[in-house]
Amino acid sequence: MAYAYLIWFLLCQFLVFVSEIQAKLPAVIVFGDSSVDAGNNNFIPTVARSNFQPYGRDFNGGRATGRFSNGKIATDFISEALGVKPTIPAYLDPAYNISDFATGVTFASAATGYDNATSNAVIPMWKELEYYKDYQKLLRAYLGETKANEIISEALHVISAGTNDFLENYYAMPAGPGSRRTQFTITGYQDFLADIAQNFVKSLYNLGARKISLGGLPPMGCMPLERTTNLMGQHECVERYNNVASQFNGKLSGLVLKLNKELPGIKLVFSNPYFAFVQIIRRPALYGFDVTEVACCATGMFEMGYACARDSMFSCTNADKYVFWDAFHPTQKTNRIIADHVVKSALAKFL
Repeated sequence: MAYAYLIWFLLCQFLVFVSEIQAKLPAVIVFGDSSVDAGNNNFIPTVARSNFQPYGRDFNGGRATGRFSNGKIATDFISEALGVKPTIPAYLDPAYNISDFATGVTFASAATGYDNATSNAVIPMWKELEYYKDYQKLLRAYLGETKANEIISEALHVISAGTNDFLENYYAMPAGPGSRRTQFTITGYQDFLADIAQNFVKSLYNLGARKISLGGLPPMGCMPLERTTNLMGQHECVERYNNVASQFNGKLSGLVLKLNKELPGIKLVFSNPYFAFVQIIRRPALYGFDVTEVACCATGMFEMGYACARDSMFSCTNADKYVFWDAFHPTQKTNRIIADHVVKSALAKFL
């Protein structure tokens, strides 16, 4: 009898624990670029899309959803690990509605950045905020003011952006009138972007968000596209770009410390993928990878988006052996490893 009571008591305690986790994180709400876009770009006029094969070939049912990977992206794995749901839908996808978005949604847009000048052909970050405001109105209409406000304050808000600002804007555009390279030194541009990131976090805070993850940059000099064009460096990682990413991450980390002191009630964490990514690239065999320098899709040297043709004879057969899916984006397996690292190193405090 006592044994049965003990089992019953432990079960009750477990159910209370589970309910507390669910209460703490009722939803995952995402902002950023292609690292966390689940298909919003499918519904705007842009070439920055991936809603076609071979993208998504290892996703549920082999569907190309608009995620820039062969399967799930990091925020899907984060949501799953935190016990919310297995995938996070795109806000602009008409296949979903507010009942789906109430537990998680992404406003992210591939090819966007903190800098509006990066985002001319896609959804800029300020527009993602506008969509978030619309979402809040829908949520309040769906659940009522009190419940909606509770979800907003308890949900995890994830921000992942910045890589495009450097690689597709600052370093990609020739120096000239109006270019960022003419306006800023690289340190000045980092500070410029950090200020925008700070204002973005403050905007979320003013809209009721209290649990926020500010994402750092990966070692962007190790992306296959950058290695392919590093002729003088024998196609090794471009350390100049890696150093820029590392320095920018330092600024974001300092920003997190500052805002946690300034904004009452905020729980802001810095989710840094940099060192986990470096470890994968330096010691791939530890994680079951064979190839780090080129991607799975097509030749793996420069292709992404439409250049990753469905019928390319060069595409790999097993993406799990590759760190990168296309010349810019990780495979589903890499996304899982990075997400696991971020959950354990930064996001576990929300559980």
